[in-house]
Amino acid sequence: MGIFLPALAGGVLIGLSATLFLLLNGRIAGISGLVAGIGRPGERRRVDAAFLLGLILGPPVFALLAGHWPPMRIEAGLPILALAGLLVGFGTRLGSGCTSGHGVCGLARLSPRSIVAVLVFLATGMLTVAAVRGLA
Repeated sequence: MGIFLPALAGGVLIGLSATLFLLLNGRIAGISGLVAGIGRPGERRRVDAAFLLGLILGPPVFALLAGHWPPMRIEAGLPILALAGLLVGFGTRLGSGCTSGHGVCGLARLSPRSIVAVLVFLATGMLTVAAVRGLA
C-alpha cells in the first residue's frame, strides 16, 4: 500500500485544486484554457497565471521538501519534444480542451463531451503505443 501513497496524495491534491478552482472562480481548471487566459486582460489573467505558477513551482517545492528532484527520464531529443508539443497544442485546440479539463474536471461533472473526448484520448494513446511498438 505504501508505494501507492504518493500517487494517491497527488490525485487528491489535483482533485482538490480543480474543485477549489471551480468553487472559487466558477471555471474549469483545464490547463489549455488557463494558458489561453494568460493573454487576456484583467483579473482573470492574474488568477490563471497564479494557478499555472503553482503548477510550475510543484517540482521545486517537492525537491525542497523531499531533498531530491522527482525522478524523470526523457529519452527524446529537443526536435522531437518540440514537434510533440506543437501536436499536443494543436490537438488541445481541436478537441476544445486537454486531459486535465476533460479527464479530471469534465468526467467529474459527467459531461458527455468530456466522456467522448477521454475515450478518444485513450483510444488514440493505445493505437499510438501499438504503432510505435510495431515499428520497433
